[in-house]
Amino acid sequence: PLLSSPFLSALLRAPSLPFITQLGDLEIFRRGYVCILDSAFFQYLHDRTVMRMAAQCSRLGEFWRKLLPARSLSNSSLSFQEGQDRVVAASLTLIRERARLKAELVRGAGGAKASSCLLGVPLGHNSSFLQGPAFAPPRIREAIWCGSTNSTTEAGKEIADPRVLTDVGDVPIQEMRDCGIDDGSLMKTISDSVKLVMDEPPLCPLVLGGDHSISYPVVRAVSEHLGGPVDILHLDAHPDIYHAFEGNPFSHASPFARIMEGGHARRLLQVGIRSINKEGREQGTKFGVEQYEMRNFSKDREFLENLELGKGVKGIYVSIDVDCLDPAFAPGVSHIEPGGLSFRDVMNIIQNLKGDIVAGDVVEFNPQRDTVDGMTAMVAAKLVRELTAKISK
Repeated sequence: PLLSSPFLSALLRAPSLPFITQLGDLEIFRRGYVCILDSAFFQYLHDRTVMRMAAQCSRLGEFWRKLLPARSLSNSSLSFQEGQDRVVAASLTLIRERARLKAELVRGAGGAKASSCLLGVPLGHNSSFLQGPAFAPPRIREAIWCGSTNSTTEAGKEIADPRVLTDVGDVPIQEMRDCGIDDGSLMKTISDSVKLVMDEPPLCPLVLGGDHSISYPVVRAVSEHLGGPVDILHLDAHPDIYHAFEGNPFSHASPFARIMEGGHARRLLQVGIRSINKEGREQGTKFGVEQYEMRNFSKDREFLENLELGKGVKGIYVSIDVDCLDPAFAPGVSHIEPGGLSFRDVMNIIQNLKGDIVAGDVVEFNPQRDTVDGMTAMVAAKLVRELTAKISK
């Protein structure tokens, strides 16, 4: 029975298993031999297993999406749609109830006008290269609370105080995909989840990606909930404004095209850009985007470190793609682009930003490309902590 576990079976099939040395925590018995796995390799195998599960979810979802349209509209197909609706409703119920509980805790403590609230969106299938960002939210949380540093931000805010930071968990993306729920419905569920957080003042959503495709439904939700557009500060190596990269309108390379088309942003400032082609520039011109490329950063620095946004609109949304940073600071990303911002460059831009930040996201951290000691996870955690300090009041 022990070896019938899919997880253990995956471990035992791992090609590297005979090379494991006596370093660690878990004993696996196979054919009378004992192998000792070190914790780092255990995590590697765990990720490989989760990847297989995610791939299986994708295949199951695709099977149902192909099967149902081909069938006559029968009771069974209607029942399947009703089942999908129940899965979505259950997912939203959990977010709603956790948001209510956390908001009551914050309001009971008193004194908070705005409180950052983490919402994980472990979505990676809209990535054009690697899908590892789907594994990021729990790794970021782990790094935030790992104990290697204290829980005080640079501005002196205490993130262990629920009036500064709370958490409502993750939107169950893979579970919904396993039920054949398509991208349009997934995006709507993400938007609805964000609105449920915003329905509970003083909570303000701080979303953990996931790939950058999640920014579209999050910004849409923020704009619709507040009743108007926001100004967006977008830090990234790429403009992510293709019309529909590789034919996918929900691609992680296209969220800001959807945002601008929908009228959800008045100003879009893109900082750290160093991988942009003709379409990226044409789309930027079409939508009036302010694109600040790294090749000109030395002359733009003073302006970017003294930004004032949000006046005349509903506030500021900050989207941080971890690959805005030079890979020397954050190697754990899918698309490595040398010549990026330093961590202190990003901190100066964020910490000096004037205006009301109403929501934000940190996306595109890929744990599968991180260093053994989790360097990029700690960087992503620090970005979350410092953005929390700017949002919470």
